[in-house]
Amino acid sequence: MSFATKLFEILGLRKENKLPYWLQISTKVPNCVYYFGPFDSSIEAKASQVGYIEDLMAENAQGIHIELKQCLQPLKLTICESEEIF
Repeated sequence: MSFATKLFEILGLRKENKLPYWLQISTKVPNCVYYFGPFDSSIEAKASQVGYIEDLMAENAQGIHIELKQCLQPLKLTICESEEIF
């Protein structure tokens, strides 16, 4: 559990029955979509995104696009074009 999550719980800011936040990060090269999470708040998710971007850049990923989503856990956390079944 992150520091932000603990702080939110102490302050009573966490709402039960609320969908978690997920970062959806897509890259053009390689053509992949990555899901990172779950996070209890958008603040916690946004604070974590820098590390994920740095990791992808270290792997020479190009065309990085980030979206914050509030949803159930995706069925797959990594989806790459080369793995798709047609």
